[in-house]
Amino acid sequence: MQTNGRTTGRTRAASQEPVKQNTRLGNADVTFIIVVLILLGLGILMMFSASYAIAIDEGKDGYYYAFRQLIFAGVGLVAMLIMSFVDYRIFQRGGIALFAYLGSVVMLILVMFIGTDLGTGCQRWINLGFTTFQPSELAKFSIVILFAYLIDKNYDRMKKATIGILPFMVLLGVVALLLMQQPHLSCTLLICVIGLVLMFIGGTRIWHLLIAAFLGALGVVGVVVYKTVVDGVGYFSTRINTWLHPFESEDLAGTWQSRQSLIAIGSGGPLGLGLGESRQKYLYLPEAENDFVFAVVCEELGLIGAITVILLFVLLVVEGFHIASKARDRFGMLITIGFTLQIGLQAFINMAVVSGLVPNTGISLPFFSYGGTALIMQLMQMGIVLNVSRQRYVLGERNKPAEKPAAPEPEYRQNA
Repeated sequence: MQTNGRTTGRTRAASQEPVKQNTRLGNADVTFIIVVLILLGLGILMMFSASYAIAIDEGKDGYYYAFRQLIFAGVGLVAMLIMSFVDYRIFQRGGIALFAYLGSVVMLILVMFIGTDLGTGCQRWINLGFTTFQPSELAKFSIVILFAYLIDKNYDRMKKATIGILPFMVLLGVVALLLMQQPHLSCTLLICVIGLVLMFIGGTRIWHLLIAAFLGALGVVGVVVYKTVVDGVGYFSTRINTWLHPFESEDLAGTWQSRQSLIAIGSGGPLGLGLGESRQKYLYLPEAENDFVFAVVCEELGLIGAITVILLFVLLVVEGFHIASKARDRFGMLITIGFTLQIGLQAFINMAVVSGLVPNTGISLPFFSYGGTALIMQLMQMGIVLNVSRQRYVLGERNKPAEKPAAPEPEYRQNA
């Protein structure tokens, strides 16, 4: 009996031991980290190649944009590292999620009055003196965490229209309306798609989503028609016309960027002209260092390089969704899907614009395009995803199947 008592005591003591939460960075998804770092390194390299000529033409040092991008990348990497250790559930507090959303709305309103267009004709930035800030990047972040919070809190009631559709449509509608005033159609579509996907995963009825998507499309069309009537040919009509007829339109200035982008892609061939050997970046291709850096990638690295970049983004999305599937809770799953979808969908839209598959909507390529706000926010969001991946191991430790208790000793041994 003493032997059985000792066995029972050891089993009880073992069951009462606290679960150790391993918080080492090594527990993060290594593949995800490697893909992010490769995309960042390749992006800075290609942005430097694309920006060298324009920097010199502006009377600056050829390394001007590359040096600033390295600073932004350094700040972003620090933010990613910090967020990989900060418990992502701090964003699960309603006050933080709502504050981020209201902050983005205030910024989007301010940009209408004190914003600058940086020569693009679209008023999307706030000049801070030492750099510029793009409120739409904060809007993307806030929509993801606020939607994740609301869905997680009301998951059992998401089938109801008053809970699962109306509040989300109001939140999306306010941001979309402000973005269309800039105008920023691509970001509007991006945020709306992310919101609808999160709502679908959260349990909103499909027919509710279809109605919301239809009404949203009508709203976008209405804004486009209104802007076209008020501004004449306007921003949207020009973009559509240059997309449909890049080489036939009489509006040479309007189609110039699309033409040069397609020329750059075609000039690359299978293997490319070589790193740094792009010709279109020498003031032929506008925004070569920004929205159209992928055209320079195609020209210098060719079809092989372009496919490599595409596959890296695909791998990033696959790994992100894998992390989401292993998240310890619904909120972690939702924010991981939101941030991963943002990167993947934004990369797809940018590449589609550059290659002429969709109209030119003015959207950057994550990790590649020049811009401090976007790069820092993207890396910070990747840090949050890494924190979700690290905590899945804690969940795994807690959910380990309990060891089967030792079989009781036969009665004849106990009586011996």
